[in-house]
Amino acid sequence: MESNVSKKTTEKLIHKVKGLFEHKLSEKLNLMKVSAPLFVEGSTGVNDNLNGWERCVAFDTAAYPPMMLEVVQSLAKWKRMATRYYDLQPGEGLYTDMRAIRRDEVLSPLHSLYVDQWDWELVIDRQERTVETLKEKVLLIYEALKMTEEEVAELDSSLKPFLPKEITFITSQELEDLYGVDTTAKEREHRIAKEKGAVFIMQIGGKLASGEPHDGRSPDYDDWQLNGDIIVWYPVMETSVEISSMGIRVDEAALERQLQHSGCENRAQLPFHQMLLNGTLPCTMGGGIGQSRVVMLLLHKFHIGQVQMSVWPHEMVQACREREIELLNVIS
Repeated sequence: MESNVSKKTTEKLIHKVKGLFEHKLSEKLNLMKVSAPLFVEGSTGVNDNLNGWERCVAFDTAAYPPMMLEVVQSLAKWKRMATRYYDLQPGEGLYTDMRAIRRDEVLSPLHSLYVDQWDWELVIDRQERTVETLKEKVLLIYEALKMTEEEVAELDSSLKPFLPKEITFITSQELEDLYGVDTTAKEREHRIAKEKGAVFIMQIGGKLASGEPHDGRSPDYDDWQLNGDIIVWYPVMETSVEISSMGIRVDEAALERQLQHSGCENRAQLPFHQMLLNGTLPCTMGGGIGQSRVVMLLLHKFHIGQVQMSVWPHEMVQACREREIELLNVIS
């Protein structure tokens, strides 16, 4: 059941939960906190293209000559450049409070125009680009999440832990084989999460035997053979919830292969991609962990708008009020 704490207490708990998890994440992955941009130059190729069709929020500056800037959609590529900037060595990493606007997001109790994530990136040796390395880091992240859930439960006795002790690993093709091509990817995620409680679905981006990918992925940050999503079953809403997308980043061969597969070969001429193809950037792995989603789950809320300040359609706000769900919105 949802916790019935007041809005004031909720705000205090939001920051407490974020602090607890952030500390555990940084310790387990050996990450230092760094500053991050809200916008980048569109011509650099650094902004995340997500699935390739989402529109960035863009604006020009009054400076001369004017610059065309884009509000970030995520920091997947920027972080890899940042590890080089800070001269991080294998086993060292960074994380940041990422703030983004995704103007084409379909709004729901789990999706907002405003995105806040712990974006992290860890330098690894080239020989560590393996499934074993990926699984090892997933286990550490899940351990940090479980430890945070247990400490939050000590702050409020109504917040009973619900995450399972262990997380299950499965590939997207194994998942399609398990439930059949007549089910959608989201239905398969829902069923496996309900059965296992927590799951890491691997190898997302390329086409499955059915001819369709499990989900879209930009071709120029994760290696589609070495990535995945952390998904948990959320009993408060009786649904599956993705809390993190992560993976080992593309090397030169994977970048060329995935750009060709996606019909995006023209990106190879952009500054970021040239750095990667020329061997200038280190081998890394990384991901984003939704801050509001983690807080929402650990505080047992029904709507992400209960733990973040955003803007929602009036119809959604009214529907929530009728269910006695108050969204954080000072001017509503």
